[in-house]
Amino acid sequence: MTVPARINIPSSILLTITLVWEEVPVPATPSGGFLVKLLASGVCHSDHSLLTSEKQRPWFQGKYTLGHEGCGEIVQIGEEVKNAGFSVGDRIATIAVPGCGSEDCAECSRDLAQLCEQAHHAGIGQDGFYAPFAALDLRAVVHVPKEIPSSVAAVATDAVKTSYHAIVRRAEVKSHETVFLFGLGGLGFNALQIVLHIGARVIVSDIRQERLEEAARFGVPRQDLVPAGKSVQDFVRENGLQGKIDTTLDFVGTHQTFQDAQNIVRRGGKLLCVGTLDEENTIDMKIGIQKRLSIIFTYGGQWRDLQEVLDLISRGIIRPQVETATLKEFPQVLKNVCDGKVKARVALLHE
Repeated sequence: MTVPARINIPSSILLTITLVWEEVPVPATPSGGFLVKLLASGVCHSDHSLLTSEKQRPWFQGKYTLGHEGCGEIVQIGEEVKNAGFSVGDRIATIAVPGCGSEDCAECSRDLAQLCEQAHHAGIGQDGFYAPFAALDLRAVVHVPKEIPSSVAAVATDAVKTSYHAIVRRAEVKSHETVFLFGLGGLGFNALQIVLHIGARVIVSDIRQERLEEAARFGVPRQDLVPAGKSVQDFVRENGLQGKIDTTLDFVGTHQTFQDAQNIVRRGGKLLCVGTLDEENTIDMKIGIQKRLSIIFTYGGQWRDLQEVLDLISRGIIRPQVETATLKEFPQVLKNVCDGKVKARVALLHE
């Protein structure tokens, strides 16, 4: 079969992308897991980062298949998991970093499976889901409710799960809070819906006015939308929001958004960092200390997070915005993502 084993991208995404297709064998069915036929795979901005960053992690292979968001159908079941509640033909959503599950693992034993370095990292330095088949451990799969399209289930595994874990588990946003959300992209728009479900007041900023209009259609009052191009700090000051913002949710991660977050959050407030458009940002030590700020980093999510977001999607509480394309269109899709031409998320459909 033909799968993209590695995609080489020049230093600038604006240049031509060279795609390498290679024949690889169908992976063996693991005794403790499943052989899965992929139906849809989500495209993430971090795919570009993986291809261009010089900061390679210890488990990275020299050549591997990208794709860390997937939805597929079980075609074979390993001997050790025949009674685990899954059947051939079941549709499942994937977890790219399920952890090794060992009680001796420094991360898994602390309920931090997504930080485990021992288990497989699908599409993150090791073979992922831009391929017809994948071998997955039992810890890496969750049933998909029948009413959720495969394209939506695929992007839910990261674009929704990561947002949910960040807001619910890490920032612990509560209904009485006022939060400020930076960025309505692939993760940020799902984050907006999660915050609205929690019941917190959310002030929203994005450089694209059309995304702000979309937020208004989802119920954000217009007085809580920062007009595109408007200074965030000026907006907060002019609208009497100084000292009222409990938590900032930064799904952008630029120098500007990180600086704005430190300035607008109240004393004792929280800064949640998700986006990484700038790999390094600067903490104003005087602001941080004088306000006694909590700066919270987050990464991925866990098995229970994916279960919960799929339930919320099935009930219509979260409605991910997903466009579709074919697997072979990946280079152009990734270029469009990096150029800001994709309003939310794209799922690649498998033939």
